[in-house]
Formats: sequence, C-alpha cells, structure tokens
Amino acid sequence: MAKVHPQTFTAAPPSPPSDSYITSKREAFVSLVILGNGCTVFNSDGDIVYRTDNYDKKCSSEVYLMDLQGKVLFTILQRKLHVFGRWEGYKCNGSKENNQKPWFQVRKNCRILGGGSSCLTGKSAFKIVDSQGGLVAEVEQKQTSSGVVLGEDVLNFVVEPHVDHSLVMALVAVYGLIHHRM
Repeated sequence: MAKVHPQTFTAAPPSPPSDSYITSKREAFVSLVILGNGCTVFNSDGDIVYRTDNYDKKCSSEVYLMDLQGKVLFTILQRKLHVFGRWEGYKCNGSKENNQKPWFQVRKNCRILGGGSSCLTGKSAFKIVDSQGGLVAEVEQKQTSSGVVLGEDVLNFVVEPHVDHSLVMALVAVYGLIHHRM
C-alpha cells in the first residue's frame, strides 16, 4: 500500500487562508475510518476535504490531520505519562516550532483543558460544546436514508456556523483514538 506523507506535494495549489475552514452556515461531514489506520472526511457534496493518517499503526501516538492537498493542519500527539493518557493538538502553520504550545488538550474523560470546551459522549454519538454550553458540533453514526445504521467507523457530523471545521475534525480524530477505532 502506498503512503502519502504530509507536506510532500510539490505541485499543490497555494494553501487557503486559515479562516477558509470557517463558514457562516452549518456544514455536514461524513468521516470514514479506513482499515483502522486513519480516516477520510467528505463534505455534503461528496468531496474529500480532510484526511487523517497514523501511517499503518492503529492507535498511533502521532496522527496528522491534513487537507485535500496534504497540508498538515493539526498534529495530534498522545502523551502517555498521565494516568489515563492525554492527547495534544498542535495547529500547524507550515513549520514546526519546538516550543509550540498545544492548541487543545483532551483527556480520556473527553474534557478539553484550557479551551473551555468539552465533549459530551454517548455510546456512538457525542456533542462538542463551548465553555458556555453552546453547541459547536454533533457527531453520530451514519444512517442511510432507508434507516440502516452503518458501523461505528462511519460517522456523520454537523458543525455549527463560525466554527473552525479543522478543529472539530481534530477532536473527532481524538475521539477515534480514545475508542481505539483509528
């Protein structure tokens, strides 16, 4: 199986500005885990918009969230020195800084530190809320139009307006890592 490495596309078009991951309307996405080694995210038009990769190692301690052109948007690292483990998300700006602070932190209980947001989880669905309890995104198992619920590796999620889609996708990736689906 061929591997696509982050930031190796030399003929890619220029990267969109960071605010292009935020829209003024609700956006729907579908995330599909591929063989437990990452996932591909489709928008409501069926276009691939994001992908995550942990390079052939399920439950890897380092995962990359990339856009369609292969630009790394977030690097997600698992810190295992804590009792339950902690995931840190580093927003990428084209260069890796050694002293960069995490953009977000997630513990296994799915409480996000510092950012004032949290994840409310259920068996196969969860909500991401902000520090005031306002809904940021809802995630659930994908269901077909005829009512058939697809497997736990196919998620449907809706992101509210004025929310960074890439941040939500990074949190969805952490959810997959916590539940050993990626």
